[in-house]
Amino acid sequence: MVPTVMPRTAPVPAPRGRIGAGFLPVPHRYHLYLAEACPRSRRVRAAVALLGLTGSVGTTLLGTPASYAALRRAYEAAGHHYDGTLAVPALCDTWSGRVVSNHTPDILDDLAVRLAGRPDLAPPAPAAFTSAVRALLDPAGPAAGRAAALELLERRLAVRAYALGDRPTVADADLWVALLDPAVLPAAGPHLRAYVRRLCAHPAFGAAS
Repeated sequence: MVPTVMPRTAPVPAPRGRIGAGFLPVPHRYHLYLAEACPRSRRVRAAVALLGLTGSVGTTLLGTPASYAALRRAYEAAGHHYDGTLAVPALCDTWSGRVVSNHTPDILDDLAVRLAGRPDLAPPAPAAFTSAVRALLDPAGPAAGRAAALELLERRLAVRAYALGDRPTVADADLWVALLDPAVLPAAGPHLRAYVRRLCAHPAFGAAS
């Protein structure tokens, strides 16, 4: 007898919805699932506070069976029989009960531009800055690349109080998390260490540290 070959189920794609494109930018509609030790989650927590969204966007830190079960239901609502990783940060739509997106750059952009109406707090960062932060966030990257990134950022913070100017923006959430890595901060120069202290004293960042 010829064995029956079952069709292979295609993997469910990661959710990549956007607020403003199918999801209305309505206060109290969205909820974030985050993880305590996740650098991306810390970036999002700091951004939520910086953007003044703490009272209008709910958050759940994973840690209990109930929180994982709720996130699983939101992923399953986004993709039938979803069997992928319960990745965080996850931005969820409470109206439909589904995950909108787990792509951190999109989440940060939508929080700033669509929900907070503060594109001034999420301006495009220079390519060199973005590359330097990415190098610091990559634990498998070459040590020489991280050293070069720290040198570039040290020069940058020598002439400005924050990543992009004289006030904190979403870009500071990225750099702050990268510098808090215990493998990175000890190698940072005096301007970067002073910058970290300055951010940790800021209510938006101190609450997420």
